[in-house]
Amino acid sequence: MFASGEPLDIEKTAKILLTDNETLLNALSELTDEYKKDEHGIEVLNLNGKFQFATKEKYADSIRSVLSIKKNTPLSSAAFEVLAVVAYNQPVTKAFIEQVRGVDCSGVISTLMQRNLIEEHGRLDLPGRPLLYCTTDNFLRCFEISSLDELPELPEKGGQPAAETDENGDVKGQMSLM
Repeated sequence: MFASGEPLDIEKTAKILLTDNETLLNALSELTDEYKKDEHGIEVLNLNGKFQFATKEKYADSIRSVLSIKKNTPLSSAAFEVLAVVAYNQPVTKAFIEQVRGVDCSGVISTLMQRNLIEEHGRLDLPGRPLLYCTTDNFLRCFEISSLDELPELPEKGGQPAAETDENGDVKGQMSLM
């Protein structure tokens, strides 16, 4: 786990280590508890059932300066909006995102993909076979959550629930852009 740059899948790791998932999860739980102690500069992250070592947040600035790593520029409000649409409705098409936001999102989607916050997740079985997008494990890591279930509830707007979508991912009651 220390040598891997990516989160490790439990089932695959258990098979390689010739053990069962429960035993591995118990060992990871003990390891997580051990690395929560202040004396350690790293921690174990659970990212949607995959595990990874990471530097503790309080040491991030020191690590960046030692390694001469520039701090990432913050996301724009448009990027946060697109990220929210994807996170709460995934998998979604670019057309769905643009329908919700009301503006072209090509550049923002490209930026979010470059930062590995969203990724292509197949194609929709409709004419033109539009790409589907979903969030990544890096999204979970950046927002310090272990699964999408930890996202906060969407607020109701004007007493009305959030927009409902049909089986194609289009907002109900609005014209489809596909």
